[in-house]
Formats: sequence, structure tokens, C-alpha cells
Amino acid sequence: MTMGAERGRASGSFVSGDFDLDGDTLREECGVFGVFGHPDAAALTALGLHALQHRGQEAAGIVTFDGEHFHSERRMGLVGDHFSSSKVIERLQGNRAVGHVRYATTGETALRNVQPLFADLAAGGLAVCHNGNLTNALTLREELIRNGAICQSTSDTEVILHLVAQSRKPRLIERFIEALRAIEGAYSLVALTNKKLIGARDPFGIRPLVLGELNGAPILASETCAFDIIGARFIREIENGEVVVISEDGVESLHPFPRLQPRPCIFEYIYFSRPDSVVGGRSVYQVRKASGMELAKEAPVDADVVIPVPDSGVPAALGYAEQSGIPFELGIIRNHYVGRTFIEPTQQIRSLGVKLKHNANRAVIRGKRIILVDDSIVRGTTSLKIAQMMYEAGAREVHMRIASPPIKHPDFYGIDTPEEQALLAANHTLEEMREFIGVDSLAFLSVDGIYRALGEEGRDPIRPQFTDHCFTGDYPTALTDKGGGGRARQLSLLAEVG
Repeated sequence: MTMGAERGRASGSFVSGDFDLDGDTLREECGVFGVFGHPDAAALTALGLHALQHRGQEAAGIVTFDGEHFHSERRMGLVGDHFSSSKVIERLQGNRAVGHVRYATTGETALRNVQPLFADLAAGGLAVCHNGNLTNALTLREELIRNGAICQSTSDTEVILHLVAQSRKPRLIERFIEALRAIEGAYSLVALTNKKLIGARDPFGIRPLVLGELNGAPILASETCAFDIIGARFIREIENGEVVVISEDGVESLHPFPRLQPRPCIFEYIYFSRPDSVVGGRSVYQVRKASGMELAKEAPVDADVVIPVPDSGVPAALGYAEQSGIPFELGIIRNHYVGRTFIEPTQQIRSLGVKLKHNANRAVIRGKRIILVDDSIVRGTTSLKIAQMMYEAGAREVHMRIASPPIKHPDFYGIDTPEEQALLAANHTLEEMREFIGVDSLAFLSVDGIYRALGEEGRDPIRPQFTDHCFTGDYPTALTDKGGGGRARQLSLLAEVG
């Protein structure tokens, strides 16, 4: 047994011994899609959601409007399992549609929480899709219920429907904007009314939203990869704090909130967005590769081979190999056909979790000094299991390099991170983490390093260019539901323009 393997097995006291591998990853948030004025609106939406499947695998839904009636299909599970049938698409009549893929960050996993959420209001029907998380949703929900609201879900998105319903503004778009003034946190919204498709992005632009076009039909989506699958043309990003109103008259842009410096979520580049997407004018793939190159500069090591932890670690590992001159090899092979429901709820089977999804390619590992490159470490239990796998496959040395800074703070904007006490980097020194994972060396990319990979000179400490609170603890908005954490005493970011 190697010293690294001994360290990994001896250090389990840092984290619960049952190794909750399902909880040792950053969970994708959600994906939204909308199209206006296309005869194949439902089919295009299903295809767009398929391209956005990486953003949420628990549930999917589509709502369409045919000029008289709204039609809704919502299902638990993957898009392809439910929306590939012509019978389902035929039931979704109309030339305008909105759709959503979900990973639950708030609200239980149940059909009642599957979006789009729909309500018949005095001004007509309204279907809403939401990517993100409202940091004052619980506070607003309690107030709404005290005032007589009857909530049908446990999703924070329903709060938006109630706020629109209770508004006394004369026009629906004005009611929608008034609802936005009441909410805090991160959101990209796509909504469908009797006459309009509406898109909205929070004042910091934390969550992404882009505008495209297909044969004259405007399209909204979380990422540009959703345009590629249907052959749509990318037009532009929806700006932070912008509300776009799409109707038969065209696309209208509204800016009802004070202009702020945009701070998009840095994890869109590190983990969430598909590598073939373009976010904020940057190729996600190129950013991830550049982060690996920066990591090679900051944390070099004498080794024989660079091995990615698939799949998200691949671009960074390519960058590390290119910068260091050390050969790149696929030393871990991923099984793409393992679903979460396959793993039985017993400790004996759960302990096989990593091997069900990953297997060592012994031919390129045995006798080698290897550099394992991954995108992030959350609880550290998966990293420990993968390191042990490398030693068991015959690695002489295992050096782990992480292409992002240590995650020390939880997220409240739509990323499902554990509480702070469960984050490995929040509670242990670098040396303690190395001992727990059981590797010969461990290093993370610096905060300035990830900013350089994004094309910046470094992080501006006064006006940060990105939302990076998981690394820095700098939350850009109030966290009302968390008892005043973050910047809870700041002036409202959604105040009326004076």
C-alpha cells in the first residue's frame, strides 16, 4: 500500500464515514427556454431543453399558447424520456412556448414544483420559468400567506406569480416589473402571457440569459448551445437588470432598475455552462482550458502524465498539459449510462458510487507519477475515492490540482452547495485537505488566477467583475432569508430610479 493510500484511509475523521457521494458535487441550477411566433414552438422548445439538460435532470416542462388556450405538459425525469413523443408535442398546440429543466435548489422534488408554473390571473394566463434562487422568497411567502395567498407549491418561483397577481398596476408588464422590485437574489426569468413572451435578468446578471432568432421568431435561452441544436442565430445577451418584451410588434427592451456593474456567476465558466456555449462573449471551453494553463503556472509538479477527472476536468487538464509540456492521457474512463436511481440505498452499494461512474485506465496509470486535474472540490469524498482508485491502479504518486479556488462559502443564488460546515475547504487547512484526500500534493488555482483565465488582470477588490462568493464570501445581494447575512443592510438594489 502506498503512503498516499494510507493517508486517504486514515483521515476519514474529517468527514462522515458513509461518504455521501451524491452530495459531493455542485448541482446544476435550471435551464429556461422560450420561443415566440414559430409554428413548431413546442418541438423547438423540447430540443432547446434537451441541449440544456446538463442544467437540471430532475424534471422538465413546457407550456404553449395557441391564441385561445394554454397547454401544459410537465414531467419528472429527463427531457428525452417524455418530450420525444409526437403525441406529447401534438398536445402542445400554438406558435409560442416556454420550457424549463429543473434541478431543485428550493422546494421538494415533486410534480407540483415542476416548471413552468402557471396561473390564471385577472389580466390573463401567466406561465413562469425561473433559473436562479430568490434570497427573500421565504420572507415574501410568509407575508403572502398572512395576506390570504394559497400556495400550491414549495418553489420560490410561485412567489413571483402571487406578487404579479396582487399588483394593482394597470398593465401586466407593469405588474411583472413591480413583482421584480420586491424580490432579491439571482434570477433569469422567461414568462409567457396571452400576448407576450417576457425575459428578465436580475440587476447583477448573476444567472445567464441570451436572445436569439430562428426564421424571424425570437428565442430566449439560458445558453447559446440551445440555439445551436435548432439552428438559431445568436443575437445578444440580455443585459443585467433588463426586461425584454416580445410580441407581434417585435422586441422591446426595458431597463426599469438602476444600472449596476454586471457580476455574472463565475461558476458558469468553471462548471455549469456547457463547454460549447459562449457566456459573456467568452468561450466556456477556452476559459476552462486557460484555467488549467494558469494552474500549471501557479502549481507545477514534476510528473509523468496529466489525467482529467471526467468530464468537467477535461478542458483544464488539456490546458495544464499544454502549459507544462507533460503528456495528457485519459486515465479515468467515465460510464455515461449510470443514473442516480441505479444506486441502491445501502452503504455497501453506495460505497461503489465512484466506481459505478468512473474506472481507472490502468495502462496509462501503472508506475506513473500522475497529476489529477478536477474543476472543484466540495466535500472531498469523491476526490478521496478517485485518489484511492489511482493508487490501486498502480500510480507511484498522485498530485491533485484543482482548476478553481477553494470553495469556502455556500451559495444562495441557485447552486445547490452544502452548508458551510460540510465544505471541506471551509473547515480545514490545505495540508489537512491533502491528508484527507490522501494524495502526495494538492493545490488550487488562486482567485486572481481564475480571473486571469477569464481575460482579466485579476480580481478588482472594490468592484469585483464576477459573483465569486463561494471563494471570497462576497455576496453581492442581501440574504434576507439567511438572517441578515451578506450585505443585508444595503439599500435595495431594485429601488425606483430617482
